[in-house]
Amino acid sequence: MAAKATTTIRQGMHYQPEHAAWFAANQVLFNQVAAFYFEVMQAHEKILDLGDQDALSALEKLTHATKKNLHPVMPLSSIGKHIPAMFRRAAIHAAMGSARAFSSSLKKWRTRKEKYEAKIPRKGEKKKSFSERPPVPPRSWNKSVSLYAGLWKERSGSSILLKIWTGTCWSWVKVRTFGRDLPDGFEMGSPALVRRGKQWWLHTPIEKTFTSPPKIAAQITKASAKICAIDLNLNEQLAVCTVQTVEGTILATRFIGGGREIAGFRKRQLGQIARNRRKTGIIAENEQDNADLWRKIRNADEHIAHLVSARIVQFAAEQGASILVFEHLGNLQPEKGKYSRRGNTKRAFWMKGRIFNFAKYKAWNRGIITSRVNPRNTSRECYRCHGLIVRYAEGQPVSGYTPGTPLCLCPECQMRGNSDRNASLVIGSRLIEPGCQTRRETIYFSSKARRRQRAWHRAGREASDGNASPIYSYPTTALHRVGATLHLLRMLIMEEWKKPLGFNRSGVSQTKNK
Repeated sequence: MAAKATTTIRQGMHYQPEHAAWFAANQVLFNQVAAFYFEVMQAHEKILDLGDQDALSALEKLTHATKKNLHPVMPLSSIGKHIPAMFRRAAIHAAMGSARAFSSSLKKWRTRKEKYEAKIPRKGEKKKSFSERPPVPPRSWNKSVSLYAGLWKERSGSSILLKIWTGTCWSWVKVRTFGRDLPDGFEMGSPALVRRGKQWWLHTPIEKTFTSPPKIAAQITKASAKICAIDLNLNEQLAVCTVQTVEGTILATRFIGGGREIAGFRKRQLGQIARNRRKTGIIAENEQDNADLWRKIRNADEHIAHLVSARIVQFAAEQGASILVFEHLGNLQPEKGKYSRRGNTKRAFWMKGRIFNFAKYKAWNRGIITSRVNPRNTSRECYRCHGLIVRYAEGQPVSGYTPGTPLCLCPECQMRGNSDRNASLVIGSRLIEPGCQTRRETIYFSSKARRRQRAWHRAGREASDGNASPIYSYPTTALHRVGATLHLLRMLIMEEWKKPLGFNRSGVSQTKNK
C-alpha cells in the first residue's frame, strides 16, 4: 500500500524595495477573485456537490467569457480584465476550499439545531430555545497566492521568475531565493507567496510516495524489528531515547539535555512580563501586552521543540528503529506558585506536546510510525521486574521516591541506573511485552490521537538472581543562549549499552546460581 509524506520548504527572497508593494497588490487581487468565486458558489450551491474538476469547469462557464460563451451569467471582468487562467484557477480552488468548509459547518449546525428542537423537555420544565449561533461566511480574505504552472519559470537553486500583478499590469519579476534547497526524491508542488511580517517568503510543498510501513501488530512479531522509546521530561534531560529490539535487547540510549537552560530563559521572560504588568496595572482590550517578550517565548519553545524532535527521529533512523513510542500525556497540571513559575511549567507541558507532534510528522517522512502507551507509573516501575523503584539523588539516602531525581534502585532485582532511562525502557516494554493486554494507539501522520487509551503491564514478577545492571555516566547536550536565541551547540553523544549474554528480554538472568 502506498503512502505519502508531505512537507513545505520555506525560502526567503531578496527583491527590490518596490517589489514588496507589487506582491501586496498581487495578493489583494487574488483575494478579490477568491471572494468573487465564493459568492458565485453561494448563489449556485449545487456546484459544491460536484467533484473538483467538474466544479472548476462549471464555475469557469458561469464567469469566464469565451468565443462559445460570450455572455457569462456572472462575468469575472467586473473584478479585473485579462486575468491569467492559472491565476484564476488558483483563486477558484482557494474559494472552493472555503466554500466546502463553510457548507459543512452549516450542515452540522443545522443538524444540531434539529436534534435539539426534537428533544422533548422534562415534565414541568420549559424548553429553552437553541442559542448556538450559526456559522457565517468569511468576512475578510487573506489567503496566500498559489503560483500554478505558468505563473513562475526558470527556477534554480538561487533565483526564480514570478508573474505578478503590479497594480497596473502583469509583469515578470526575478527574485533571489535563499534557504533550504529542495531535497532529492520529492515531487514539487505549486509554490506560494507568503507574507510573514514585512517580508515575503516562497513556500513550496513537496511530496514523496513510499510503501506504507506495516502496522505495529505485524512489526512486533518480527525478531529483527526495533523500537525507539522516548521519555519526555521537565528537568535537564528534555528527552531520553532508548532503542531496543522486540526481544528486549537494549541497543543504544541517547540523552537530549538543555531543559534547565530553556526553562531559565522562559522564566526570565515571564518574570519581566509580570513586572511590566505590575507597573501599569492596565491591559488594553483586544491588544497583546508585552508582544516582544511573548514572541521570544513562543519562538524559543518552537525552536527547541523542532531541534529535539529532529534529534529523536535522527537517532531512531540511525539505529534502524521502525516505531517511536511515547507516553500519552494529556492531563498535566502546572504546579502552584508565582505567575512566572506556573506559566513556565504550563509552557513546558505545551512544549512536550509540540515535541510529540513534530516528531510524529518527521518520523512519518522517514517511514517510521508513532505510537503512544499508558503513562501510568512509567517513572515508578522497574523495567526488569516491574516492581516499584526507589528514586534518589547522589548523596541522598537510598529510600523513598523523590520526583525529578536522576538515580533509581529496584529493591527487588537490585537494578541500578538512571531513572529517566529506566522510564524510557518501561515505555518500550509496554508496547512489546508478551502476555500484556495492551491496547495500543498507532498514530499516522494524517490521523488524530484517540483521547482514551489503556495499557496494562505484567506486575509481580521477581528476579531470579540479585545481579544488578551496571551504573554508567551519561554526557548530555547543553543549551547555550547567544543573545535572545537558543542553540544546541554540541552534538548529542550516543551511548551503547547492550544486555549481557544470558539475560532474558526483561533483563533478568536466566542462568542458575551455582
